[in-house]
Order: sequence, then C-alpha cells, then structure tokens
Amino acid sequence: MTLLAVERIKLFSTRSPWWCAALALVITTGIAALIAANTSAEFPLTVGLTQAFYSFGMYVVLVMAALAVTTEYRFGTIKATFLAVPNRVSALVAKTAVVAVMAGLIGEAVAFGQWGISKLIKPNADIAINSAVEWRNVAGVGLVFLVGSILALAVGILVRHTAAAVSILLVWALIVEQLIGIIPKIGEKIQRWMPFVNGNHFLTAGGPELQPDPIKYPFGAWGSLGYFAAVSVGLLIVALVVAKRRDA
Repeated sequence: MTLLAVERIKLFSTRSPWWCAALALVITTGIAALIAANTSAEFPLTVGLTQAFYSFGMYVVLVMAALAVTTEYRFGTIKATFLAVPNRVSALVAKTAVVAVMAGLIGEAVAFGQWGISKLIKPNADIAINSAVEWRNVAGVGLVFLVGSILALAVGILVRHTAAAVSILLVWALIVEQLIGIIPKIGEKIQRWMPFVNGNHFLTAGGPELQPDPIKYPFGAWGSLGYFAAVSVGLLIVALVVAKRRDA
C-alpha cells in the first residue's frame, strides 16, 4: 500500500496527467457534440455513434501512461526510486496499477461525457442504455483505456525515451494496425490479431454498425478484451524482466 501511495503522489504531483485527462475529455466530448448536432432522421443518433471517436481520448491516455515512466528515466528520478525500493518489479507494478486505474477512470469519464453531451444536444434521440451491448459499448471504454495504459507503460519501460515511446505507440495504433489490413492475401489474417483492433471489437461487437466489419475476429467481444489484456500484460512482464536486469 505504501508503494501505491508513493506512486499516486508522484503521478498527481505533475501536470501532465491533469492536462492529458482534460485534453481527452475536451477532444472526445467536442467531437461527440458535433456528431450529435449533425444527426437527422436519415442519419440517426445511436448509442454506438456517441462512442465512435473514443479512440482520440485513448491516444491521449497512451501518451499519459508512457510519460508516467519515461519522465522518471529522463530526469533520473527512477534511480532514487530503485534505491528506495530495491525490488524494481514491485515499484513498477505499483506504478502500473496507479496509472491503469487513472486511465480507466478517464475512460469512463470520456464515455459517459460523450453520451451525456449527445443526450443534451438531442434530448429526443433514442440513446437510452438498455441492452448489455450498449452498456459494453459505453462502460467498456474504461476497460479499454485501462488495458491500453498497461501496454503503453510496458513500451515506456522498454524504450525509456519519451519521444521514442510516444512515437511507437501512436504510429502502431494509428497507422500500422489500420494499414496492415490492406496487405494482399495475408493482411486481414494478421490484422485480426492486432491488440488495439481487438480492443475496439470488444466495444463494438454485436452492435449496429455504419459499415460491416470485414475482419473475421478469432474471439467474441469479451474474448477480444481478454486477448488485448493478455498482450498488454505479456509485454509488461517482458518489460519488468528487462528493467530488473539492466542498469537504471
């Protein structure tokens, strides 16, 4: 518990988490408001549509998670942490837990913020959250943010440099996973195993979509989340082993 308290103090004593949280909320709710304002009878507002651009908030949270560890390496404070806590794995796991919980809370705020602003703009729209699919589409955003932050922390621990970690995360999530599907013959087979793609499938599976999803996923909704989590935790384990063996 002491390690968790220390990591909480370290995280919240810097400005970056607060700025990232605010930015994630502003971007996502702003886009949701624009979408809601431009819906019509021909293009109706749905629960799924209110969450269509949650990923913009997730990208900000990925940066926040990476910064949580790379800034310690940048300013050398990680050495003091490891001197105070010789068990490096415990210290990094505590940091991961604190950042992941915050990421999950930001995700829930983003999801219900998007839904709330949409309902405020179009009060007569049928966007009540009734079914299990709709609850997963909204409340599940926090779980995706939480799992994504674990992956981002793992990349930060492995790379240790802020620019490199952020570049890897954003290029992978924004470009690689989207473009890999256009590779002839094998693109779709590879894409269905991508972590962020599976995270999105967890949120959207079973719901009405504007366009049919061409990807044949190997798992159902919760299976896709489990796979995303397995990849993130697996990468974190690799990062912890590397951090334990190399110099700080």
